[in-house]
Amino acid sequence: MGGKCIIVSAPSGAGKTTIVKYLLSQDLNLAFSISATNRVPREGEKNGVDYHFFDTKTFKEKIKNNEFVEWEEVYPDQFYGTLNSEIARIWQLGNHVIFDVDVVGGLNLKKHFKENALALFIMPPSVDELKNRLQSRASESAEKINLRVSKAEAELAYADQFDKVIINDDLAQAKEATKQMITDFLS
Repeated sequence: MGGKCIIVSAPSGAGKTTIVKYLLSQDLNLAFSISATNRVPREGEKNGVDYHFFDTKTFKEKIKNNEFVEWEEVYPDQFYGTLNSEIARIWQLGNHVIFDVDVVGGLNLKKHFKENALALFIMPPSVDELKNRLQSRASESAEKINLRVSKAEAELAYADQFDKVIINDDLAQAKEATKQMITDFLS
């Protein structure tokens, strides 16, 4: 097998990606697990860096061939998943895996990796603040933002199934609290 896994989950807009980028810049021996998706890349996103981008047919073939540790249809016809090959690549380099995944994906990974994983839930200060953050990105339509907000409201109910919850009302404090939890888990 290999190293340990750090799972960082949150509703869209809660700050998980910002916190994960910070953690990767720290001396924690972490390597980012690049998720797979069938969605179209956003401006500036690169295949194999931000995501492994596949068309829907290819993604479904990979599901059928059991190439995913976990996968999910997050929105209708929009798939995300974690490739087995991605975990193997990171462990072969001698690193621990850090995941930036949605809530259901995070719970599925925790179930798969059990005590070798630390599952962290990044909690937004409020649903209103979450909506403000999504709107300030200016990357999606109002309809998509409303879809993300209603999904987020449902995801908040899963927070207690994670090992630790970090409330992101102060980004600097949330970063440091998350780093300390990971340091404790890895030592």
